[in-house]
Amino acid sequence: MLNKVRLWKNKEQAPFSLEYTKEKVKEQPIPKHIAIIMDGNGRWAKKRAMPRVAGHYEGMQVVRRITRFANELGVKVLTLYAFSTENWKRPKTEVDYLMKLPEEFLDTFLPELVEENVQVRVMGNKEQLPEHTRRAVEKAIKETKNNTGLILNFALNYGSRAEITGAVQAIAKQIEAGMLTAEQVNEELVASYLMTKDLGDPDLLIRTSGEIRLSNFMLWQLAYTEFWFTDVLWPDFTEQHLLQAIVDFQQRGRRFGGI
Repeated sequence: MLNKVRLWKNKEQAPFSLEYTKEKVKEQPIPKHIAIIMDGNGRWAKKRAMPRVAGHYEGMQVVRRITRFANELGVKVLTLYAFSTENWKRPKTEVDYLMKLPEEFLDTFLPELVEENVQVRVMGNKEQLPEHTRRAVEKAIKETKNNTGLILNFALNYGSRAEITGAVQAIAKQIEAGMLTAEQVNEELVASYLMTKDLGDPDLLIRTSGEIRLSNFMLWQLAYTEFWFTDVLWPDFTEQHLLQAIVDFQQRGRRFGGI
């Protein structure tokens, strides 16, 4: 099994053909919902003898470029794993910087998001975020709520197990109150209690930096998602890498359990 994974991963690292331009890729169906685990910021900085926060700063510049490019391609939803519920375990100085990044990023990028018709959303436990972080994301959500283009969905203080647990608790309360019966609980009902209820499941998951795991990210929603792994660290991820991931996605057969 491990050998198969290595072969699969190596296949994804094949040299990218320059014939795959944006226009060429758009001739085939584009994944409607792309999710990205943006990994490798710290390692990128360490390789350059820089503090880890420098990698996070560079990573946010990549978010800007990839958001713009995904919008141009016609992607409907771009979900970015920005901060997990487990990331609070990191050194306080790093966590403090990560909590300032959304404020800095959205303040400078918000006019462009409005102009490009991008709608900002955030999924995760916002109540645990510092007030300045919460203010920044709520401002971006409010000022872009009427936009009808790409949905830029940040997973911020997000953990999939907590999300699923919350959904189960909410359903249990409905059953306890007599508003639901156990027989009415099915996959569609559970999905309707998740934070992505109106976004649809991702068609394509991208994870950078060479790690091959989900890290508590959208465990329910990724059941039939196509995975694409790359050794490229997130600050080095380019529009060409996104095109390569989409081309590989377009060449796969999605059977959803059928033949």
